[in-house]
Amino acid sequence: MSSGYSDLKVFSCNANPALAEEIVEYLGIPLGVCKVKTFCDGEIALEINESVRDCDIFIVQPTCYPVNDNLMQLLIMVDALRRASARRITAVLPYYGYARQERKSKARDPISAKLVANLITAAGANRVITMDLHAAAIQGFFDIPVDHLPGVPLLAEYYQELAKNNDVCVVSPDLGGVTRARNLANRIGASIAIIEKMRPEANKAEIMNVIGDIEGKTCIMIDDIIDTAGTITKGAEVLKNMGAKEVYACCTHPVFSPPAMDRLEKSCIKEVLTTNTMPIDPERQGQCSKIKQISVAALLGEAIRRIHEGLSVSELFD
Repeated sequence: MSSGYSDLKVFSCNANPALAEEIVEYLGIPLGVCKVKTFCDGEIALEINESVRDCDIFIVQPTCYPVNDNLMQLLIMVDALRRASARRITAVLPYYGYARQERKSKARDPISAKLVANLITAAGANRVITMDLHAAAIQGFFDIPVDHLPGVPLLAEYYQELAKNNDVCVVSPDLGGVTRARNLANRIGASIAIIEKMRPEANKAEIMNVIGDIEGKTCIMIDDIIDTAGTITKGAEVLKNMGAKEVYACCTHPVFSPPAMDRLEKSCIKEVLTTNTMPIDPERQGQCSKIKQISVAALLGEAIRRIHEGLSVSELFD
C-alpha cells in the first residue's frame, strides 16, 4: 500500500464485493478486513477485524436487491465504524435504492428516498458517493455532502466506435430522460429523439409517440435503470416499426427484475449495455445473450482518491 494512503481504508458489505475488489485494485490498497453475517433469526452480525481509528473510511455498498438487507448492512457498518473512532465515513452507493420513491405522486404516499437519506446520515455517515440518481434532487435530501457521479461518460466512450461508422440517434424512453439522452448524443455526435409515453400503473408502460427522426438510423435507447424491461423493449419495437435500422439499449443500473431477461432476449434490441453498479445474478444473466457490462471501478476509485486527497471531483467530467 502506498504510504500516502496509510489512513485510507475501503470496506465492503455483501452487496457487491467484486466491485469493491476492483476499486481497491485501482487504488493499490488492500480491501478492509470485515465479515458481515446473519444470525438464524435474520439479524445482521458484523465483525471489523482491523483498526480504523482516525482513518478515512469508504464503504462500498449499493442498496440493490435484497434492498432492505443491503441497506441494513450499510447502516450497521457505518454505526460500527463511527463507534470505532473512524475520522470520516463515506458511504459509496453506486446504486441508491428507493430512489424511485422520491416524491408524493398521490395522497398519503411516503417519500422513502428522503427517509433512507435520513437513516444514512443518522447512522453516522459524513459523506455519500453515488451514481445516476433516478432524480438528481435526491442530493438535496442529505444534510451531508453528496458526490453524484454520471454514468453517461462511460457509456459514451463505449459507443464512440459505433457512432463513427453509423448514422446514430440517441433515444430517451420518456420525457424525464431527455437531459441524459442529450448528454450522450452530444458526447458521440448523434441526433436525439424522444419517446412520449403514458404509464397507467407501476412497471407498465404504454408507448404513445416518437418525437424526432429515427428512420434508417441506428438507435441507442438510454435510461438510468432497466427494471422489468417493459419500457425499453416496447420502445425498441416502436422504433423498429417506425423504420430504425437497428436498436441498442443502455443503462447505468441493471436491476433486471423478472421477466426482464426473457423480454430482452426476445426483443429486437441488438445489445444491452450496462455497468456493474450492482451485480447481475449469473444464472439470470445466462438467460439473455445480449448483456454487455462495463466497470465503474476506475471512476469510483478516482473519486475516492480525489476526496481523500482533498481534490476536485467535478474535474473528472470537465
